[in-house]
Amino acid sequence: MKNRLKVLRAERDWSQAVLAEKLDVSRQTINAIETGKYDPSLPLAFKFAALFGLTIEDIFEPEP
Repeated sequence: MKNRLKVLRAERDWSQAVLAEKLDVSRQTINAIETGKYDPSLPLAFKFAALFGLTIEDIFEPEP
């Protein structure tokens, strides 16, 4: 799944560790999601959306 997490995180000058702490997950989880190795659960996707003030669809998009 494609995502805009790295860009959104960079716009706020947050490290992966800072974002992980805000979402109560590990830095490794953030890295895996950003690199497309792991798709977040629906509850975690909602947490990302709430944190960034966007819809889930604004952050994540399925691969064609």
